[in-house]
Formats: sequence, structure tokens, C-alpha cells
Amino acid sequence: MIELARDREVKQAKGFKAVAAELNGEILEAKYQQEVASAPKRHDADKKYLGVRTGRIPTGPQAGKDGRHLGMAIAAWTKANDGVIELPNGDKLEVVDSLVPLRTAAPEKAKGDADPNKGVEDVDLLTLLPDDRVAVVCLKYLAPDASRGGAGDTPLRTLLEGLAQTAMVDANRTALREEIQASTGRATSEEAPALIIAASPRYWEICRKREAQKGAAWIRELERLGREIAPQIGVEVFYYAIDLQGDPPWQYAEDGPILVGAPDMGPAWEAGAGKLKPKPKSRAKKSDSVPTRSRRPSSRATGSSTRSSATASSRASWDAGRSPCSSVTSRSCSSTSGASQAPERRREGAGSEAGSALPIRVRSNRSWLTRAESSSD
Repeated sequence: MIELARDREVKQAKGFKAVAAELNGEILEAKYQQEVASAPKRHDADKKYLGVRTGRIPTGPQAGKDGRHLGMAIAAWTKANDGVIELPNGDKLEVVDSLVPLRTAAPEKAKGDADPNKGVEDVDLLTLLPDDRVAVVCLKYLAPDASRGGAGDTPLRTLLEGLAQTAMVDANRTALREEIQASTGRATSEEAPALIIAASPRYWEICRKREAQKGAAWIRELERLGREIAPQIGVEVFYYAIDLQGDPPWQYAEDGPILVGAPDMGPAWEAGAGKLKPKPKSRAKKSDSVPTRSRRPSSRATGSSTRSSATASSRASWDAGRSPCSSVTSRSCSSTSGASQAPERRREGAGSEAGSALPIRVRSNRSWLTRAESSSD
């Protein structure tokens, strides 16, 4: 489970949806049982779970530690007040402890994947539901003015890491039951722990903005996985939005962070947020819808064809020794007669004056003809 949570595509804002779609209850159950079998056993190492601090008490903000600081702030606030948080359905969630350690020792690089402490993180909040079930709470926080989430942080990765922590708590159920009863006076049930993923509203908003339709696709997949995990593994999964007062919502005291006001738990998203809307049908282009018109033969082409036919007929008539006027229009004949008479008049005038032979060129439909005539003198 931890190895899958660190997969490259699981950590990608545009890739985790596809991975979630390939997962199902059976696959996650097999990975859950692997985590149960390989979980570290603090009780065997004579180490406790509750009331243990594995690091320094923070005195101010630290990069990448908002989730841990929020867990400490909630635990401190509930301890100073009535010690419970009201859930959206009206149930009371009792906080047992924050930053509950699960490792028996620091990871050793030399052991590699064989080290049971590799990749194991503290539980942000360990709580009890009204039916005495243990609930593991994973917290995510983004400030109201945040413009993007943490690198590699996706809802699927949070779900997988939460399931891994839940499996380790399940593996150490007996030892934890004794400590919880000594701390709260309540005996925990034999059922598998529940998993609560609670994040600030801005965290969910940023995650939904990364995908079309406000993240409907990945919301659908996470809701489906939650429904399949419950009967398959016995772990009930809840997705909540935790609204906090103030900016920042916690202050740093001598004992660590503490909330400035009561936390308000609500649903992570509205009902029906995981329902995908069908894509609109693509419209046909106007050029495709307008029928093409057949072109009429142009008048120019008709006239050209007529003239070509007339020319061919005239040439055939000339070869036969007949006048071309017999096969062409009267307009063509008059044009030809005028062309042949004009040179005759010029010839007569020129011959009377110069008395010499002049070449006369007459143009027909076929060729230019040259005639030589002498003067009447």
C-alpha cells in the first residue's frame, strides 16, 4: 500500500484519476493484508503508542508540516474543551491522541524494502466513534489564500496512505485497546478501524480545479473505492471538510499548537459531485451542411464552341471551292466582303496616279492571298 502511494502517477494531479479507476476492493484488500502482516510491533519492543512525542514541540510554522501541526492543535483544543468534535451526521468524535507513532525505530536504508519501518508515518489523529470503533484521521490543510497544493499530494495518495496506517493500527489492535481504555475508560470494539480523511475546504477546492467538471471523475472513483472497501476489508471510509476559524487557525503555545476556535466538520463535496455530465454533441460545420450547386455551361463557352464550329465549316467550304458565305452567318459574310472591296478601291486610286503594279493582300478565313495587278495604261 505504501509503495503504491508513492507511485509516480498516483502523485500526479492529472494521472491519479486513471490509477484510481483501475483499483477495486479486491486489489486494495490484498495490499491491506500485506500491510497488516508486515506492520511494526511497538508493543513487542516495549514501546507505547499514546502520550509519546517523537520530535520537538513546534514553536512556529514549518514547511510541509501543516497536517502534523493541525493534528496537535485539534488535540490540544479538544483537551481544553469537551474533548469531542461533532460530525456532519451529528455523531461525536472523541479525540484520543495526536501524532501517534507506529514505527519501532528510524528506517534503515541498508535494509531497504525489508525494513518494516520504511515509509511509516505517525497517525495525525487517533479517535473513537460513538460505536467504540477506532478511527484513523488523516489531515490536510491549505490556507484560504493558497493557489496550489503540495507537490505530489493527491486525494488518492492520501487515501492509500490512510489505508496503510489503518492496517497498522488494525495489526496492533490488542495493544492499542489496552492503552485506549486506560486513557479514555472506553473499551474499543472488535471491528476494523474506520478511516477519516479530513481536509480544509481550500484543499478540496484546489484538487477539484485541476480536473474538468470540478473533479467529478476522481470524486466518483474515490466514492466507488470507499463503497468497495467497506464490505471487502471492513474499513469504512469518510471524506470530510474541516472548516477552521482564524487565519492562521492555530497559535503556538509552550505545549505546541492549539486552535483559536472550534473546528466545524462538513462533507468534503456536495451530493452528486461525482456524477459526470455527458459531453455535448459536436455540431456539423456549415460548409458540410450546404449542398453543392451544379454549374450551368457558361455563355462564353457556348459562343466559343459556335465560333469554332463556324471556322471549321468555313475552312471545309474553301477547300471545296465554294464561298465561305454558304456556311457562316450573314454577319461574317458582310465582314468578309467589306474587307475584299476596300483593297480594290485603294488599288484603283493608286494605279491611276503611279501607274505601277501594287501587291494587294486579301485576308480570308483560311490565309492571306497576294494579288498583283498592273495599271490600265
